[in-house]
Amino acid sequence: MARDITRRDFVNGVAVGAAGLASASLLAGCSPSSNTAASASDPAATYPPLRTGLRGSHPGAFEQAHVLRDGGHPGTGNPVDTGERYDLVVVGGGISGLSAAHFFREAKPNARILIIENHDDFGGHAKRNEFRPAGSPTLLCNGGTLGIDSPYPYSADADALLKTIGLDVEAMKGIETEGYYASRGLGFGVFFDKQTFGTDYLATGTKATPWSEILAKAPLSDEAKSNIAAIESGGGAWLPDLTSAQKKDKLSRISYKAYLADYAKADPVTLAYFQPRSQGWWGVGIDAITALDAWGMGFPGFEGLKLDKGGTERMGFTPRGYADTGGSYTLHFPDGNATIARLLVRSLIPDALPGKDAADSVLAQADYSRLDRPEHSVRIRLSSIVVAVHHVGTPDTAREVEITYVTGMDLKKVRAAQVVMASWNMMIPYIVPELPDPQKAALHDLVKAPLVYTSVELANWQAFDRLKIHRVSAPGCYFTDYGLNEVVDVGGYSTPRDPSKPTIVRMEHVPCQPGLTEFEQNRAGRMALLQTPFEEYEHHVRDEMGRALAGGGFDADRDITGITVNRWPHGYAPEFNPMFEPVLPEDQQPNVIASRRFGRIAIANADSGRGAYTSVAIDQAHRAVGELLS
Repeated sequence: MARDITRRDFVNGVAVGAAGLASASLLAGCSPSSNTAASASDPAATYPPLRTGLRGSHPGAFEQAHVLRDGGHPGTGNPVDTGERYDLVVVGGGISGLSAAHFFREAKPNARILIIENHDDFGGHAKRNEFRPAGSPTLLCNGGTLGIDSPYPYSADADALLKTIGLDVEAMKGIETEGYYASRGLGFGVFFDKQTFGTDYLATGTKATPWSEILAKAPLSDEAKSNIAAIESGGGAWLPDLTSAQKKDKLSRISYKAYLADYAKADPVTLAYFQPRSQGWWGVGIDAITALDAWGMGFPGFEGLKLDKGGTERMGFTPRGYADTGGSYTLHFPDGNATIARLLVRSLIPDALPGKDAADSVLAQADYSRLDRPEHSVRIRLSSIVVAVHHVGTPDTAREVEITYVTGMDLKKVRAAQVVMASWNMMIPYIVPELPDPQKAALHDLVKAPLVYTSVELANWQAFDRLKIHRVSAPGCYFTDYGLNEVVDVGGYSTPRDPSKPTIVRMEHVPCQPGLTEFEQNRAGRMALLQTPFEEYEHHVRDEMGRALAGGGFDADRDITGITVNRWPHGYAPEFNPMFEPVLPEDQQPNVIASRRFGRIAIANADSGRGAYTSVAIDQAHRAVGELLS
């Protein structure tokens, strides 16, 4: 790992050794940070899920939006009127935007609808990473949202949408083999890196292994070992003189970090160990979430408090991850929520994806050439960044809305009777400058959390098997959590069971700066994320896996055959955080003000529901379309 990493090692995310040359996803001749296929004969040229390197918000998907944000003029020249007229234009082709098109067409079956999406693939955060190792079946991984879980039951509208597009959740519940790795005797690993803890060491164990045994040889002081073991094992009877309601009230006013420091008496090393525990859920560490949120999510250290499940509604908010009303379905596909997006596309444009149900969609290959055809009543226009939306006339009297977008550097415009803005809400004030100032300010307040999901194709997973682990937590590292893909079998797709065969490891990195407020951490992390080149992500992947898995014979040069970095500078939708925000009446909450209809323009996306859940994205689409139709 001491040697330089060059284009000879990875060309656009694919190894160029013997294993890499055998890969069906070769993109030879491309820059590592490019997403352009080498030739038209390459499968990735016409099939975005196969593209590796920097994905998510990939190069070309956001730069012209940033020009607009910074006061510049996107594109070149004046917009060219395409002459196209639609009943509805949807800005944003994620699950909320696709759902808006679905609901509008249900109400108006003959409507002409155009969906404009800035990325080169549909689905928004619900992207799919696809790998085709030579001699092995197709491998899938989620490039963004993983599952349809929510702390709240699905609304009747969201539930009906899933059923209409062919997803019978109850019938699909058996696709995941829960506990498969445990049945093979595989547990988890905790990697203590030398930069943070003084020595590289991988501690391993299972749910049944006492934490004192797991940490026995870890490079920690006896105090830190005792503190971590006590917290991981459930915690003590801290806050003994308070009722359950009083304990929860106190937990709602302090951070998880403060709870561990002040009540569990955690030392600085213990706090460093727990610091990233919440990053994968909320985009910030334990310093910026409430202790009540941590309890609601099932984080360790609360069992000794004996808290009741009810009563949180009296505090003015519900812990993120827990609701008194009970949760929703739990289900995910091999490609995460990309399956939901693909089913929506199939419903809107049947020619684009063969098949009839959720199961047969998993291995079906979408035909991207059929997404934007004049003969279809619904069209999806990819790689097009909307830079202006304004009424033709005053918002009260206009009969049309003009939408200007840039493809490459070419400016074009279309008109529509109505528009749903299903894009990242904080960008809408730049795109719709005629909005009232209070609404603009509220939209700017909806700051999303940045995050990076990296899919790593391995030639085999023998190192994991030898070490008897399937996941690794690395609290001091760049990628703080990674592991083998969950075992899901559906529609002919089967997660690899043989350790000698290729597989996918999914790694998480969340850029944040402890000590700031949640939104300030998000902003700082976004800037860092966009300035990070592919080569740096690659270095961390190879370095961290190579060190943590060395005891299992892992060799990064030999075993890593592909890397897809899904960077999301605008990732999770913002959720209410009482540590930094006042409890307000509903009509004064920023998302409510932000999502008000403006003439012939309505606003959707999970941002407007302040919940990073698929159900919220669908519900906000239903609300936005309902406002237009009323």
